[in-house]
Amino acid sequence: MASLSRGDLAGRLAATLNKWLKRPGARNRSDVATGFFVFERLKGMSKNWRPATQLVHGGTLRSPYGETSEAIFLTQGFVYESSEAAEARFKGEDDGYIYARYGSPTNDMFEKRMCLLEGAEDARAMASGMAAVAAAVLCQVKAGDHIVAARALFGSCRYVVDTLAPRYGVECTLVDGRDLKNWEAAIRPNTRVMFLESPTNPTLEVVDIAGVAKLANQVGATLIVDNVFATPLFQKPLELGAHVVVYSATKHIDGQGRCLGGVVLSSKDWITENLQDYFRHTGPAMSPFNAWTLLKGVETLPLRVKQQTANASAIADFLAEQPQVAKVIYPGRADHPQADIVAKQMTGGSTLVAFEMKGGKDAAFKLQNALDIVKISNNLGDAKSLITHPATTTHKNLTDEARAELGMSGGTVRLSCGIEDTQDLLEDFAQALRKVPA
Repeated sequence: MASLSRGDLAGRLAATLNKWLKRPGARNRSDVATGFFVFERLKGMSKNWRPATQLVHGGTLRSPYGETSEAIFLTQGFVYESSEAAEARFKGEDDGYIYARYGSPTNDMFEKRMCLLEGAEDARAMASGMAAVAAAVLCQVKAGDHIVAARALFGSCRYVVDTLAPRYGVECTLVDGRDLKNWEAAIRPNTRVMFLESPTNPTLEVVDIAGVAKLANQVGATLIVDNVFATPLFQKPLELGAHVVVYSATKHIDGQGRCLGGVVLSSKDWITENLQDYFRHTGPAMSPFNAWTLLKGVETLPLRVKQQTANASAIADFLAEQPQVAKVIYPGRADHPQADIVAKQMTGGSTLVAFEMKGGKDAAFKLQNALDIVKISNNLGDAKSLITHPATTTHKNLTDEARAELGMSGGTVRLSCGIEDTQDLLEDFAQALRKVPA
């Protein structure tokens, strides 16, 4: 095959672009052009599509080459047709891309697809889940402001609101989030942010999102909900009144242990007024490669979560009958402490199970070490079933008293169910439990 000179390649590209732009039904170039690149947004931005379809097709940008899989634009910057074009781009008169730290076509596709799933107007993809949490909280507070947060939080989330923010003059009050009276009592006139996880990590407590949202609205505070444990398939915080939703896309959205990512979703006004400048100037942006990987992961999210949840439900019921297990906490069971709230705000259970071994840390370690299929790891939402001992991993930096407040003991174990065969997982737990004294 004859080699192509740079001129030949440019000519072919120009011919392809011109042919595409002249096709029947083509829109005006200004509607689809982004600098040098020209994209075709699929008709299917339709809100009538159900989640499984949106997650495969929603928000897609397609180049003139007609690629089936979304393209990766692994570039730092973008070229302008003229100095005037560059000026217009920086003045905001042209919506094209400027710099990968601000945005890219691949990241844009991921953000649009997450917006369609969540029912949000706008989103920003972040380098990790904690980048998303930190950005959502810190972008809108200043010295003298006040944060109210549920005390049942992932260790790093608790660090952001209870350790980092106070260093900059932002006070924080932690409350038992299960009771709305605690939220109401903690609110002050200067309360700017309210933050919670539901279900919580690792004890799967459930917080009344709609109730907390009403209290936030009374003082003009922003309610941020970390929705990782519910997934966007089982819980819609924005529909319940929350103002901002954050995810660690590292978890279920990727779902295959490949890359880090996070996302913040909200109204277009909130993103523009609070997050945009923080995002542009502090650099938490997601790599385009990770955005592409997450686009591939989110396509199979409904399939994976369905099997993961079925596994979690079966294992929770099995563990509840075992003499070595003191208690099981699972949002899909009738004995969950907040079962009434689960029924009100969630459409499914969870891919995770929390349980307590009667023999404390020693029994928990024996169980984990005896499992064959289930692997010991502090990650979650993976296609592989993963188990961890929170007191010595994800929540080890908390004091014994703080862990006790959260209902966490030395025997507490967190299981993230994968997509393996249900019976194989049940048999794995059965053989492992036989090695733990009752």
